[in-house]
Amino acid sequence: IGSPFALQNTVTTGIVSTAQRDGKELGLRDSDMDYIQTDAIINYGNSGGPLVNLDGEVIGINTLKVAAGISFAIPSDRITRFLNDSLGKQNKGTQGMKKRFIGIRMLTITEALVEELRQQNPDFPDVSSGIYVHEVVPHSPAQKGGIRDGDIIVKLNGEPLMSTSDLKEALNQDTTLLLEVRRGNDDLINIMNTEPPHK
Repeated sequence: IGSPFALQNTVTTGIVSTAQRDGKELGLRDSDMDYIQTDAIINYGNSGGPLVNLDGEVIGINTLKVAAGISFAIPSDRITRFLNDSLGKQNKGTQGMKKRFIGIRMLTITEALVEELRQQNPDFPDVSSGIYVHEVVPHSPAQKGGIRDGDIIVKLNGEPLMSTSDLKEALNQDTTLLLEVRRGNDDLINIMNTEPPHK
């Protein structure tokens, strides 16, 4: 099953000659994998599509055409093993690192953004850096902490905020955030307890 020449859901049929064609027989010197050989037609766009048996079970992933009537697929058990190994490495790499949720849509303060916002509101505060709160998500930690649409977060835990990346990095830490917010001509201090993102 594949999409040769952008023709979606195209199905071809064939017979499996062998399920253990050594990669070295195909000229793949560094290969340690056995391929499924079939005469099912594989054209441009079929590669990556499933090879299924008569019961509709995926037995391989189409990957290589040598000539008309000689095609090869990676066995499904090899794909499963690869995915499990990759998932294990990913989980190990991210273990203990949980991104937190604050609940704002934000923009980095730039000269161009300040100029645009001043055209909409001549009383926009005189700031050169920070994060502009474009929108607060309802019932989020930001809303519960008193953050409003249009606020400018200028400091995080006492340090100047230069970009949205600074706040995103802080959200990777399981800690309370102390935000200094510019609202009009007033500077406010907000204590923010973050939450895991909603599923």
